[in-house]
This record gives sequence, structure tokens and C-alpha cells, in this order.
Amino acid sequence: MEKAEEIKIRIRDEFGIKYALKSPPHITLKMPFNFSEAKEGKLIGLLGEQLKDQASFSVKISGVGTFGNRVIFLRIEESAKLRQLQEKLKLFCKKELHLIDELSDRNFHPHLTVAFKDLKSSHFPEVLARVRQMAFEAEFSTADLVLLKRQEGKWIVHRKVTFGG
Repeated sequence: MEKAEEIKIRIRDEFGIKYALKSPPHITLKMPFNFSEAKEGKLIGLLGEQLKDQASFSVKISGVGTFGNRVIFLRIEESAKLRQLQEKLKLFCKKELHLIDELSDRNFHPHLTVAFKDLKSSHFPEVLARVRQMAFEAEFSTADLVLLKRQEGKWIVHRKVTFGG
């Protein structure tokens, strides 16, 4: 994940594109939603219960992709375990938090975003070529779910829920 952050930093330094630096490298399993701070402890407890039987698994980063000419990302190889975790979380959010399915819930496309929002279409080809030069392949084990929280315009790691309790 450090290499993904390094790519975001180099894109900022070379092109002035910095919006992706407002969050740590992550794979979004559920889009941001509003939740009462007073109930966060309960949420963490429920997530812990939901993930108590979840085993750690490997995640592979391989290649570069885009969403149109507005987002550049590092590809995450699809895996049954990652898809099952996303599905489990989607059902949890629907049942326990009464959140409705969003398009992103139904069209899960795991990735690590390295440039978006302030990426101008006129610079897109040049930035994409540079990201392709910096792209890497890696595999890592994931053993927890991370909740990000927006504070002062940035997304920070708020809590981690470890798999298996």
C-alpha cells in the first residue's frame, strides 16, 4: 500500500493532482454514509460480530485501469474471497444499518484510486502514461476491515475491525 501512496505523491509533485491524497490507499467495500457518532461503538461491535468467522485472505494489485477519463486506479484482481466480503458487508449494511443498495453495491469493482476529481481531461493521457510507468504488481494479506472517517476535509483511518474477532 505504501507504493500506491508513493504514486499519488509523485502525481501531485509532477502534475499538481492531489485530491487522491485526501484518503489513505484503500479498497472501497461500501461508499461513505452518514452515521451517528453516538452509535459508532455499537457499529464496531456489530461489525466485529459479523466478521468473527472471516479469515484473512490475499489481495493482488496488478495493472492500471480507468473509469472514463476522470479516474485512474491500480487494478485489484477479482477474487471470490474479496467479493464474498463485499457481499457480506452489503447485506450487513442493509439489515443492520437500513442502508439501501447503491449502484456501487451492485457493481463492485475493486481498485486503488491514484487520481480523480482534480484530474483534468486535458492532462489525462499524460497522467495515465505516467501511472502506467510507475505501476507495480504486489500481493498482500488483509486481516481487517478499516473504517475511514472524514475529518477536516480528509479521510482518516478511524477504526479497524480485525477478522476473526
